[in-house]
Amino acid sequence: MSQAAIEFDVPVPMRDGVVLRADVYRPSGEGPWPVLVQRTPYDKTSPMASVVLDTLKAVRRGYIVVQQDTRGRFASDGDWLPWAHDHADGYDTIEWAANLPGSNGKVGMFGASYTGNTQWSAAVTQPPHLKAIAPQITWSEPEDGLFFRGGALEFGTNLWWTLMQAIAHYPKIATDPEELSAKLGGTVDDYDRIAEATYWELPSGASPAVARTGLPDTGLERGLRDPASIAEARVAGRHGEVLVPSLNIAGWYDAFQQGTIDNYIAAREQGLTARLIVGPWEHRSGASVTPGHLGTVNYGLGSVALPSGDGTMTGVQLDWFDHFLAGHPPNANHRSGVDIFVMGLNQWRHEEQWPLARARSIEFFLHSGGGLYLDTPTDEQSISTYVYDPADPVPTTGGALIISSDFPAGPRDQQSVEARDDVLVFTTDPLTEDMEIAGRIGATLFAATDGPSTDWVVRLCDVDEQGRSLNIVDGMTRVRTDSGRIDRIDIDLWSTSIVIKRGHRLRIQVTSSNFPRWDRNLNTGEDPVTATEPRVAHQTIYHDATHSSLIALPIVPAC
Repeated sequence: MSQAAIEFDVPVPMRDGVVLRADVYRPSGEGPWPVLVQRTPYDKTSPMASVVLDTLKAVRRGYIVVQQDTRGRFASDGDWLPWAHDHADGYDTIEWAANLPGSNGKVGMFGASYTGNTQWSAAVTQPPHLKAIAPQITWSEPEDGLFFRGGALEFGTNLWWTLMQAIAHYPKIATDPEELSAKLGGTVDDYDRIAEATYWELPSGASPAVARTGLPDTGLERGLRDPASIAEARVAGRHGEVLVPSLNIAGWYDAFQQGTIDNYIAAREQGLTARLIVGPWEHRSGASVTPGHLGTVNYGLGSVALPSGDGTMTGVQLDWFDHFLAGHPPNANHRSGVDIFVMGLNQWRHEEQWPLARARSIEFFLHSGGGLYLDTPTDEQSISTYVYDPADPVPTTGGALIISSDFPAGPRDQQSVEARDDVLVFTTDPLTEDMEIAGRIGATLFAATDGPSTDWVVRLCDVDEQGRSLNIVDGMTRVRTDSGRIDRIDIDLWSTSIVIKRGHRLRIQVTSSNFPRWDRNLNTGEDPVTATEPRVAHQTIYHDATHSSLIALPIVPAC
């Protein structure tokens, strides 16, 4: 195909009369062609719109591609309120796209993060002409990774994202150049000082920086004021309303890793065709200038070559759509299944399902003196203590996150974190053989604090022969309690696939903060929307015969 046509700002009328606009890319000829749609709040004309699927390659392959600005963003009319209109607008857009000149009436959707969620939002409304979706790095339950995690605020993501969206939105709403300059200047300053100043402002749940934008809140704070609004972004619990197959793509160090996996699992449970691909990637890996590298680890170029089709992200998605939209014969890539990148081995592996049926949950127990062993403690009473000061929280150092670039994601050396007085470490002896961990990880702590509320954070690390400690997964739980009461705290660390090499050691960290990824618990029990006064907390972890704190790992038996 040597020619293509582009129509800019094509009007797309919604049922309530609001007009959205889309750019339509067409192959040469009369077709009929299947249609691919991405609905984005990030500007349909930006290079980012083609990062997850190359628009021009799709057109060359014989697809009409629609890039649409969501309601109230850039070229589209209406008031912008994230997630609020994406169900109805998604339905209307799909049915409009199916009737474009040259369309064969079959529509698919693609995109990542927010534009992954717009796919699920449309799919649950069951537009008749939607035939397949390919959501990447997106969430399922917004209270588990988008707005909140374990009851704490996903603060680092939401404040950074809100400031970014305000900066992009000002040119659309400013009435004169002076107003635009003033708005941009103030928010850009807050954004540029986010690590050393803006993140530290209180209250966390009603950020002064968000208030200074002068815009209606677009994320976390709206959810805190009106929890019912969280339902607009929720996929969890609605997979039974979805009728179409899904290609789900995740990263082990992505902020929405578990959400993408949960979407796949729920779709399979509903009897839908669903595929899952998980690589050693973070949220921004698609724009990486060092392919194969993440954090301080080089996983090799093979980590960015997907294990099917031509190995590219675009090729794998187009292969998926070729069957469901263009009528090509099915093959193994159109059946349900899983392709995971096994870190440590640095190899792709195909599995029929996830989680792996052959994995066995093995418990490692915290012991006095910082040991981590398979044997349960026998001490009558054994504790470890530390002091958590919200004015000096443990700094975010790697992980599955997307926040300000001052805090990069991925596996990062934890030695500076582990040297702190407010971080407990528990470590195994060197492994005598390789250990494969594959699945969802959970920890149980028996813990007490001297205040009405606090946070408990657990992180799993891989320690090599030189003592370098690299984070694998982590999680947290925010609690309300009575002073001094021993509580059982269950903590979800999400999922991984990794081989810990012989001679390495497993380590878990126990602490009470990971800032600014999660907001600081001020240890007062006050609402984060109003709380501004911190108090120091004295923390106690129990690891004895009666209170056996542990981490449970899904271990794959050696063949």
